[in-house]
Amino acid sequence: MDGRAVELSAREFTLAEVLLEHPRQVLSRDQLLDMVWESSSETSSNVVDVYIRYLRAKLGAERIVTVRGAGYRLATAEELARR
Repeated sequence: MDGRAVELSAREFTLAEVLLEHPRQVLSRDQLLDMVWESSSETSSNVVDVYIRYLRAKLGAERIVTVRGAGYRLATAEELARR
């Protein structure tokens, strides 16, 4: 990230990968549970919030956007440039 190595757990990496594979798309907690944890029935949607918090701490809070009532998406280059 910005020329520095960032260590991610396997789950953090998978979550980041899913967000990167869906640029500009808002992904709901349930979608992220299905894509990252592969079982939304056994896992609380709260776990998504926890791992989003971990990624924000490691990658920068401005890089992951919360879309209220809908889910999460990556910030666009234009959004990042404005900050």
